[in-house]
Amino acid sequence: MTNTPYDLIVIGAGPGGYVAAIRAAQLGLNVACVEARETLGGTCLNVGCIPSKALLHASELYHEAQSGDLAKFGVEFKGVSLNLDQMHAEKSKAVKELTGGIEFLFKKNKVDWLKGHAAFTSASTIDVAGQSYSAKKFMIATGSSVTPLPGVTVDQKVVVDSTGALALPKVPKHLVVIGGGVIGLELGSVWGRLGAKVTVVEYLDQILPGMDGEVRKESAKIFKKQGFEIRTSTKVTGVTVKGAKATLTVEPAAGGASETIEADCVLVAIGRKPNTDGLALDKAGIVANARGQIEVGHDFQTNVPGIYAIGDVTPGPMLAHKAEDEGIAAAEFIAGQTGIINHDIIPGVVYTHPEIASVGLTEEEAKAKGEVKIGKFPFMANSRAKTNRDTEGFVKIIADAKSDRVLGVHIISSLAGTLIAQAAQAMEFGATSEDIAYTCHAHPTHAEAMKEAAMAVTGKPIHM
Repeated sequence: MTNTPYDLIVIGAGPGGYVAAIRAAQLGLNVACVEARETLGGTCLNVGCIPSKALLHASELYHEAQSGDLAKFGVEFKGVSLNLDQMHAEKSKAVKELTGGIEFLFKKNKVDWLKGHAAFTSASTIDVAGQSYSAKKFMIATGSSVTPLPGVTVDQKVVVDSTGALALPKVPKHLVVIGGGVIGLELGSVWGRLGAKVTVVEYLDQILPGMDGEVRKESAKIFKKQGFEIRTSTKVTGVTVKGAKATLTVEPAAGGASETIEADCVLVAIGRKPNTDGLALDKAGIVANARGQIEVGHDFQTNVPGIYAIGDVTPGPMLAHKAEDEGIAAAEFIAGQTGIINHDIIPGVVYTHPEIASVGLTEEEAKAKGEVKIGKFPFMANSRAKTNRDTEGFVKIIADAKSDRVLGVHIISSLAGTLIAQAAQAMEFGATSEDIAYTCHAHPTHAEAMKEAAMAVTGKPIHM
């Protein structure tokens, strides 16, 4: 039996899916959203962005108190101790509040929650928990999951993925992170602040693949100063577990003699893959590409008319805010409007301390396209950073040499994730470095470094 047809059924209630469902409902469509988890919000809210940021914040507070860093400000502590159970409890509370908030928004906007896994039975019908549902349009927003490392078994005790690393019951003495990308560095930071020795093993010659080269080098220096052991150009060939200990076998990426590393915990963080298994895409006529992604057109429609896809299952960076904006744009296309998203201006943030943020082209990418001008300003010369004793990092602005249009902005700073929004908005409006330089910035703020970097594009910063 097929239930009453919907205008739109969204498959997946992560940042892209739930936002798309709400937007479509706001536009007058009769909408349902399929989600198998017991709570809405997908990976991001349940076991990704939100709980990791809760632990990053809490671990930073603990480290500030425990390390004596606050003594220079006259704030002295004695007998600081870690209550890891309470730290996890506060993390869980934040997750519950946010996932519950989405459930409230579904009810407010009259979005039906179809609980279970969806599988296409045709291009116009799906099965969810034994029930058949039809719709005029479908949107696939099933997100991504952890990429496994061949030959390494994740037991979520000694060898964990990002989900397991968010719930460790005690601080490991030695944590080895396989993968020097965003997730590995963020979670390595959490447990490093709480007392673990952290070793990062990265196959490539630098950490943070895809980011600006200068940013990657400076970030590596900062992490090493924080106590990280970073082993680049190194390949993990095996992990064996005996009791509560793991032994990793590693060798140079280019080949060579192998050696072993002992660890209490191993985090596998080598990337993520699209969640398309189990959807029975073939029954709808959808063909995934060689990477398992679903290719879409400018309106997010797949090769099958009436079926759309957004977020991590499609090509591009796997970022929650990309999925959200695509969800809104796709919902607007489905409702007969014109959805807008600029894929050239998707900011990215690494929520370590300091944070690392970027938008637009790297220096390497920009130079490959033509002649550029670069302005850079260190936080060492920023008055607010100086008073806060928070001077690591810089702002780097890359502009076209002829038009002065801003092509990319890269920031290392404790406030980089917030500061990058100005850069993204400026670039969205086609700003030049001169536009930013002649915009008044409040004093004293970290944001003044953005103005000074823009002035530095023409070689005329004031405070350097």
